[in-house]
Amino acid sequence: MGPWGILLLAGALEIVWALSMKASNGFTHVGYSILTGVVAFFGFWLLAMAMKDLPVGTAYAVWVGIGAVGTAVFGIIWFHDSITVLRIAGIALIVAGVTALKISSN
Repeated sequence: MGPWGILLLAGALEIVWALSMKASNGFTHVGYSILTGVVAFFGFWLLAMAMKDLPVGTAYAVWVGIGAVGTAVFGIIWFHDSITVLRIAGIALIVAGVTALKISSN
């Protein structure tokens, strides 16, 4: 797996730890609390591995973008977070920015 694949997996893990942190209810649910810590560790580790070959600014911004968009979408689906035109526009802007960074690093 190349650095972009590793970064994609790291971003997916960021989504998982953010959602499990929410599900932990302020770290009062032990199972979700442990899941948050373990998944966060591996997400950071994979980000570090991707940064060996990718520019730091691009890698970090793409990782955060994947996490932000994924967490927002799944927050709407699983936690019934509000869905507004402004929220959707914000998600679209993040996707556009991440896409621009990916294209610019080729």
